[in-house]
Amino acid sequence: MARDPSASSQIDRDVCKLVHQFAQTLDVHVRRVSEELGLTASQVVALRELSEPITARELAARMSCEASNATFVLDRLEQQGLVERRPHPTDRRAKQIVLTPAGRRSRTTVVRRLSTQSPLTPLSAAQQETLRELLQALVEPRR
Repeated sequence: MARDPSASSQIDRDVCKLVHQFAQTLDVHVRRVSEELGLTASQVVALRELSEPITARELAARMSCEASNATFVLDRLEQQGLVERRPHPTDRRAKQIVLTPAGRRSRTTVVRRLSTQSPLTPLSAAQQETLRELLQALVEPRR
């Protein structure tokens, strides 16, 4: 049995509105943490994503931004002594971004602060996992 097009359209609008509102909630949360820590929101996101040594291009993909924007953020983090650029072990053309000891401490603080009063905390662990799976199914390229 086919769905009523007007009902489907209403669901689309509702989902788009809710996803947008939740994205705004996440953004406010990141900005609040960044203000508490004296960092920019982009620096907080970069530190969150630097869980292992990666290239600036990989970081840009994780941050959903242009490589030039990630480079600007990395320059600031490097000036603050939180990251270092090192030769990539297998690609002579690339540099790896590595957290310094101070950067590892900052990242630990960032991750802890982001998880404290996270907009996801009203959901159980199982609900959070389900939400992640649903969102992945929507954003992954269709085969």
